[in-house]
Amino acid sequence: MYRAKITAKGQLTLPRDLRAKLGLKTGDYIKIKETKEGYVLEKELDEGRFRKYVGLLDRKGDSGEIIKELRGE
Repeated sequence: MYRAKITAKGQLTLPRDLRAKLGLKTGDYIKIKETKEGYVLEKELDEGRFRKYVGLLDRKGDSGEIIKELRGE
């Protein structure tokens, strides 16, 4: 269980261990979902990060070349 404090400005500071587990960095967004059991925090994923790979597997070519490109080599 984690404990977080709300400031006078309504800001919430998440404990360092929780931020690390969620992979959160400065400027990231989280989603807060309400459920019957309580609230759930989720890291909001940047959907644009996958756009550069759309259609990549439709290309003809050596799979080794595609893997190198994906790795940025």
